[in-house]
Order: sequence, then C-alpha cells, then structure tokens
Amino acid sequence: MSVATARIAVLGTGRWGRNLVRNFAELGALAALCDSAPALTAPLAARYPGTAVYHDLDALLADGSVDAVAIATPSRSHGALARRVLEAGKSVFVEKPLSMDLAEAGDLRRLAAAGRGVVMVGHLLLYHPAFVALREHVGAGGIGALRYLYSHRLNFRSQANGDDALWDFVPHDLSMILALAQALPVRVMASGGPSVHPGVADTLLAHFTFAGGLQAHVFASWVHPYKDQRLVVVGEGGMIVFDDVLPGPKKLLLFPHEVEWTGEVPSINRAEAIPIAYASAEPLALECRHFLDCVVSRRPPLSDVEDGYRVVAVLEACERSLAAGLPVQPNA
Repeated sequence: MSVATARIAVLGTGRWGRNLVRNFAELGALAALCDSAPALTAPLAARYPGTAVYHDLDALLADGSVDAVAIATPSRSHGALARRVLEAGKSVFVEKPLSMDLAEAGDLRRLAAAGRGVVMVGHLLLYHPAFVALREHVGAGGIGALRYLYSHRLNFRSQANGDDALWDFVPHDLSMILALAQALPVRVMASGGPSVHPGVADTLLAHFTFAGGLQAHVFASWVHPYKDQRLVVVGEGGMIVFDDVLPGPKKLLLFPHEVEWTGEVPSINRAEAIPIAYASAEPLALECRHFLDCVVSRRPPLSDVEDGYRVVAVLEACERSLAAGLPVQPNA
C-alpha cells in the first residue's frame, strides 16, 4: 500500500473536520465522509466528487475500502468512537483529547497494543515546523538544561460545546510541555473557574513540577482581551519563545540571555533576539501526511496512543486538583 492508496474517512465534518477533509483530499487519500447532519456533508460531497457519504457510523465501518477513520467530533465522544473504529479493524486518528476519561484512554491503549490498528492523536502543535525546530534546538543542547516552561493560550470567544478551558485549550500546551520534559509531572496544582460561562471553567492556571526540579505552568482563558498563544522555554543558557500569533521570523526567537555570578551577586547580560529558522508548511498538512505514512508502515506515530494517554492523565490530574483545591499526582 502506498500513501496514495491509503483510504481515509473523516467522521465529523464541522468546522475542524472540514480542514481534515481538505488535507486528506489534497493528499489523494479521502475516501468517505460521515456525519449525522446531511447539511454538513452535502457541500463537501459536491466539492469532492466520488467521495462516499455516510450518515451512520456502522455503515462507514462496514466499508472495506476504508483503511482508517479521522475523528473530528465533540471531545466527549472521542474515546467511544475511537474504540468502535479500532474494534472494526481500522486505524484511527483522533482529534485532541484522546478521551475525556482516563480509564477509557487506557482501554484504547490496550486495543492499540493488541494490534487493532494505528492510533494517532491530533496534537497538532507537535507537527508545527516552528515547534519542530524548537524541539531540535533544545535537543541539541542549544539552551542547556531546561529550567522552566510556560505556555499561554488565551482568547476572547464563546464556547458552545460544553467543554471547559482545561479540556478544550490545554491539550495543545501539555503535548508540547510533555514532549520537552520527556516525563510526567510528579505534582500538579490547578486553579480556575467560571467567570462568564456559568458552570464552565473558562479560565485555568495549572502548575507542574517534574522530577529533577523542572517547573512549568499553563495559563488558558476564553476571557482574555486579545489572542495570545506563546510557549516560553527557559534553559540554563538561554530562552526560546514560540509565539504562534506572530508571523515569519518573529514566530520563533532565541534569546541568548546569560546570568553571571560575581561571588554571590548575580548580574544579567541581555542579548538581542535571534530568529531560529523553521520550515514553511501547514502544520495540519504535515500531521495528516504523517498519519498516512503510519497507516501504511504500521509504525507508531509521533503523537501515538501513549502520548495521548499521558496528556489525558495530566488533564485528569488538573481536574482532580481543581475539585479538591490541592496538589495531586497524575495516574501514570
């Protein structure tokens, strides 16, 4: 099977599902659309003639020409739908989060280990060329040992699907933080709550402590006056800022600041920011191509089921900490 002959169905053709449809079509891999709303599938079927259309998942799963299913439905349905796809013997791409239940995520991990199919989670920013370049720079020792990581994912928007800021926003940031830390935190402390949406926590601040002393935090909010999507990576020998709102070379900057000590007195040497080069490509296109490659080769994806499980484990720890008002440890 070549990439061109791997056949993908997209389940859920709403706002984000349409982006998956476009990318898999451009890769020559789109086989089918599936959504309970004909009003969503009709314009896509007209745009991509020859694509099969289903309004029932059982009918889609019975289609032997479909190798894999990409799920872009509301978050609370991800785990159950992914299980049905795997039990039908097909590979699955699941938009973040893998599940909103840790036990359910564990079941998907066991199904994947049993060889039911490739499982990939839509941790899109792991495929962003700027983050790829950042991760390579850190891995090569470009800023020395990591000391602190923090991410802001802020905007002013309404939320209609019932998910809170934790489950809707934070998976993106956690996927990057865990990829850089290469470990789960040993301590999680989260605070937040509703300010505009009754009963839905639209603001969250979570702090993470890792073995060895690495610290991190995530600030997520839907009630921020402007869009702010930044990851700051602080190392012994410098800092890197990935600002996904800024264009071009401003998106990824190295700040080679240094702290020098004279006896017990520190002095800060500030340096000019240096752009870090990164490839020019749509992150979602790279993510979709990676999934196709993994379906063909049966290799575990970069954002595989283990990666998805770890993110859910930390999200679940944040949820427990929010409820208790106390620090907790993630369930590995």
